[in-house]
Amino acid sequence: MSKSNIYTLNFRRKRRGETDYRKRLKILLSNKLRLVVRKSLNNIVVQIVEYYNKGDKVILAVSSKVLDKFDWKTNKGNLPSAYLTGLLIGTKAKKKGITELVMDIGLNKSVKGSRTFAVLKGVIDAGIKVPHSDEILPNEDRIKGTHIAKYAEISKKNGNYEKIFSDYIKQKIDPSQISEYFEKSKKKIMGAN
Repeated sequence: MSKSNIYTLNFRRKRRGETDYRKRLKILLSNKLRLVVRKSLNNIVVQIVEYYNKGDKVILAVSSKVLDKFDWKTNKGNLPSAYLTGLLIGTKAKKKGITELVMDIGLNKSVKGSRTFAVLKGVIDAGIKVPHSDEILPNEDRIKGTHIAKYAEISKKNGNYEKIFSDYIKQKIDPSQISEYFEKSKKKIMGAN
Protein backbone atom coordinates (compact mmCIF):
# COMPACT_ATOMS: atom_id res chain seq x y z
CA MET A 1 0.00 0.00 0.00
CA SER A 2 1.19 3.45 -0.87
CA LYS A 3 2.30 5.81 1.92
CA SER A 4 1.13 8.91 0.06
CA ASN A 5 -1.53 11.28 1.36
CA ILE A 6 -3.20 11.16 -2.03
CA TYR A 7 -5.64 8.32 -2.62
CA THR A 8 -7.62 7.99 -5.81
CA LEU A 9 -11.10 6.64 -5.26
CA ASN A 10 -12.50 4.71 -8.21
CA PHE A 11 -16.04 5.21 -9.45
CA ARG A 12 -18.64 3.51 -7.26
CA ARG A 13 -19.90 1.23 -10.05
CA LYS A 14 -16.32 0.19 -10.84
CA ARG A 15 -15.57 -0.59 -7.17
CA ARG A 16 -18.69 -2.77 -6.95
CA GLY A 17 -17.87 -4.54 -10.21
CA GLU A 18 -21.06 -3.30 -11.89
CA THR A 19 -19.50 -1.51 -14.88
CA ASP A 20 -16.48 -2.16 -17.07
CA TYR A 21 -15.70 1.40 -18.14
CA ARG A 22 -13.14 0.41 -20.80
CA LYS A 23 -15.67 -1.79 -22.58
CA ARG A 24 -18.39 0.85 -22.15
CA LEU A 25 -16.19 3.56 -23.68
CA LYS A 26 -15.47 1.41 -26.75
CA ILE A 27 -19.20 0.87 -27.26
CA LEU A 28 -20.01 4.56 -26.78
CA LEU A 29 -17.37 5.64 -29.30
CA SER A 30 -19.43 3.96 -32.04
CA ASN A 31 -22.07 6.72 -31.62
CA LYS A 32 -24.83 4.15 -32.20
CA LEU A 33 -27.82 3.16 -30.13
CA ARG A 34 -27.09 0.22 -27.83
CA LEU A 35 -29.01 -3.04 -27.60
CA VAL A 36 -28.85 -3.89 -23.90
CA VAL A 37 -29.78 -7.43 -22.80
CA ARG A 38 -30.27 -8.35 -19.14
CA LYS A 39 -31.48 -11.79 -18.10
CA SER A 40 -32.63 -13.70 -15.05
CA LEU A 41 -33.94 -17.24 -14.65
CA ASN A 42 -37.53 -16.41 -15.51
CA ASN A 43 -37.31 -13.14 -17.40
CA ILE A 44 -35.36 -11.36 -20.12
CA VAL A 45 -35.32 -7.58 -20.43
CA VAL A 46 -34.14 -5.97 -23.67
CA GLN A 47 -33.64 -2.23 -24.04
CA ILE A 48 -32.53 0.15 -26.73
CA VAL A 49 -30.49 2.84 -25.00
CA GLU A 50 -29.08 6.16 -26.16
CA TYR A 51 -26.11 7.81 -24.44
CA TYR A 52 -26.41 11.28 -22.92
CA ASN A 53 -23.86 13.13 -20.78
CA LYS A 54 -26.26 13.36 -17.84
CA GLY A 55 -27.28 9.70 -18.10
CA ASP A 56 -28.44 7.11 -20.56
CA LYS A 57 -31.93 7.36 -22.03
CA VAL A 58 -33.99 4.24 -22.69
CA ILE A 59 -35.80 4.60 -26.01
CA LEU A 60 -37.51 1.19 -26.08
CA ALA A 61 -37.81 -1.61 -23.53
CA VAL A 62 -39.44 -5.04 -23.77
CA SER A 63 -39.68 -7.72 -21.13
CA SER A 64 -40.32 -11.38 -21.94
CA LYS A 65 -43.35 -11.19 -19.62
CA VAL A 66 -45.13 -9.33 -22.44
CA LEU A 67 -45.08 -12.51 -24.54
CA ASP A 68 -48.32 -13.61 -22.85
CA LYS A 69 -50.11 -11.21 -25.22
CA PHE A 70 -48.75 -13.27 -28.12
CA ASP A 71 -49.91 -16.65 -26.70
CA TRP A 72 -46.48 -17.67 -25.38
CA LYS A 73 -47.51 -19.42 -22.17
CA THR A 74 -44.30 -21.34 -21.44
CA ASN A 75 -41.27 -20.27 -19.41
CA LYS A 76 -40.25 -16.65 -20.09
CA GLY A 77 -36.55 -17.21 -19.43
CA ASN A 78 -35.70 -19.92 -21.95
CA LEU A 79 -34.00 -19.62 -25.34
CA PRO A 80 -37.17 -19.46 -27.51
CA SER A 81 -38.52 -16.72 -25.22
CA ALA A 82 -35.28 -14.78 -25.66
CA TYR A 83 -35.59 -14.98 -29.45
CA LEU A 84 -39.24 -13.87 -29.39
CA THR A 85 -38.39 -10.95 -27.08
CA GLY A 86 -35.63 -9.88 -29.49
CA LEU A 87 -38.01 -10.21 -32.44
CA LEU A 88 -40.60 -8.09 -30.63
CA ILE A 89 -38.22 -5.24 -29.76
CA GLY A 90 -36.76 -5.42 -33.27
CA THR A 91 -40.15 -4.95 -34.91
CA LYS A 92 -40.97 -2.08 -32.54
CA ALA A 93 -37.59 -0.45 -33.27
CA LYS A 94 -38.18 -0.77 -36.99
CA LYS A 95 -41.52 1.02 -36.55
CA LYS A 96 -39.70 3.89 -34.79
CA GLY A 97 -37.21 4.18 -37.66
CA ILE A 98 -34.25 2.57 -35.91
CA THR A 99 -32.14 0.68 -38.44
CA GLU A 100 -28.80 0.01 -36.71
CA LEU A 101 -27.72 -0.95 -33.19
CA VAL A 102 -24.62 -2.15 -31.38
CA MET A 103 -24.79 -5.02 -28.86
CA ASP A 104 -24.08 -4.28 -25.17
CA ILE A 105 -23.97 -7.42 -23.01
CA GLY A 106 -22.54 -5.59 -20.02
CA LEU A 107 -20.71 -7.86 -17.58
CA ASN A 108 -22.37 -11.02 -18.94
CA LYS A 109 -20.02 -13.60 -20.38
CA SER A 110 -20.06 -14.07 -24.13
CA VAL A 111 -21.24 -17.68 -24.51
CA LYS A 112 -21.85 -19.06 -28.00
CA GLY A 113 -25.54 -19.89 -28.58
CA SER A 114 -26.74 -18.36 -25.30
CA ARG A 115 -30.01 -16.54 -24.58
CA THR A 116 -28.22 -13.22 -25.07
CA PHE A 117 -27.40 -14.13 -28.64
CA ALA A 118 -30.89 -15.57 -29.18
CA VAL A 119 -32.15 -12.03 -28.50
CA LEU A 120 -29.63 -10.75 -31.04
CA LYS A 121 -30.88 -13.27 -33.63
CA GLY A 122 -34.47 -12.07 -33.06
CA VAL A 123 -33.45 -8.44 -33.55
CA ILE A 124 -31.56 -9.31 -36.74
CA ASP A 125 -34.52 -11.32 -38.08
CA ALA A 126 -36.71 -8.26 -37.50
CA GLY A 127 -34.51 -6.36 -39.97
CA ILE A 128 -32.18 -4.36 -37.71
CA LYS A 129 -28.46 -4.25 -38.52
CA VAL A 130 -26.21 -5.31 -35.62
CA PRO A 131 -22.51 -6.12 -36.11
CA HIS A 132 -21.97 -9.79 -35.17
CA SER A 133 -20.43 -13.10 -36.16
CA ASP A 134 -22.82 -15.83 -37.32
CA GLU A 135 -20.87 -18.39 -35.28
CA ILE A 136 -22.18 -17.04 -31.96
CA LEU A 137 -25.87 -17.30 -32.86
CA PRO A 138 -27.86 -20.34 -31.66
CA ASN A 139 -29.02 -22.78 -34.34
CA GLU A 140 -32.63 -22.90 -35.56
CA ASP A 141 -33.51 -26.08 -33.63
CA ARG A 142 -32.60 -24.48 -30.31
CA ILE A 143 -34.40 -21.26 -31.20
CA LYS A 144 -37.61 -23.20 -31.94
CA GLY A 145 -37.26 -25.17 -28.70
CA THR A 146 -36.78 -28.66 -30.15
CA HIS A 147 -34.09 -29.28 -27.51
CA ILE A 148 -36.76 -28.76 -24.83
CA ALA A 149 -39.09 -31.21 -26.58
CA LYS A 150 -36.31 -33.82 -26.80
CA TYR A 151 -35.48 -33.36 -23.13
CA ALA A 152 -39.16 -33.83 -22.24
CA GLU A 153 -39.18 -37.16 -24.08
CA ILE A 154 -36.02 -38.29 -22.26
CA SER A 155 -37.54 -37.20 -18.93
CA LYS A 156 -40.67 -39.26 -19.58
CA LYS A 157 -38.49 -42.34 -20.04
CA ASN A 158 -36.44 -41.59 -16.91
CA GLY A 159 -39.54 -41.02 -14.77
CA ASN A 160 -38.78 -37.45 -13.64
CA TYR A 161 -41.01 -35.68 -16.20
CA GLU A 162 -43.57 -34.48 -13.61
CA LYS A 163 -40.86 -32.94 -11.44
CA ILE A 164 -38.96 -31.14 -14.21
CA PHE A 165 -41.94 -29.96 -16.28
CA SER A 166 -44.37 -29.25 -13.42
CA ASP A 167 -44.98 -25.65 -14.60
CA TYR A 168 -45.86 -26.90 -18.08
CA ILE A 169 -48.23 -29.50 -16.61
CA LYS A 170 -49.97 -26.87 -14.41
CA GLN A 171 -50.60 -24.68 -17.46
CA LYS A 172 -51.68 -27.72 -19.53
CA ILE A 173 -48.89 -27.25 -22.06
CA ASP A 174 -47.26 -30.17 -23.81
CA PRO A 175 -43.50 -29.46 -23.98
CA SER A 176 -43.13 -31.84 -26.91
CA GLN A 177 -45.14 -29.35 -29.01
CA ILE A 178 -43.17 -26.25 -28.02
CA SER A 179 -42.07 -25.71 -31.65
CA GLU A 180 -45.72 -25.30 -32.68
CA TYR A 181 -46.35 -22.80 -29.88
CA PHE A 182 -43.22 -20.96 -30.96
CA GLU A 183 -44.36 -20.66 -34.60
CA LYS A 184 -47.81 -19.35 -33.55
CA SER A 185 -46.30 -16.71 -31.27
CA LYS A 186 -43.77 -15.69 -33.92
CA LYS A 187 -46.54 -15.17 -36.49
CA LYS A 188 -48.53 -13.07 -34.01
CA ILE A 189 -45.48 -10.89 -33.25
CA MET A 190 -44.73 -10.38 -36.94
CA GLY A 191 -48.39 -9.66 -37.71
CA ALA A 192 -49.03 -7.33 -34.77
CA ASN A 193 -46.21 -4.95 -35.57
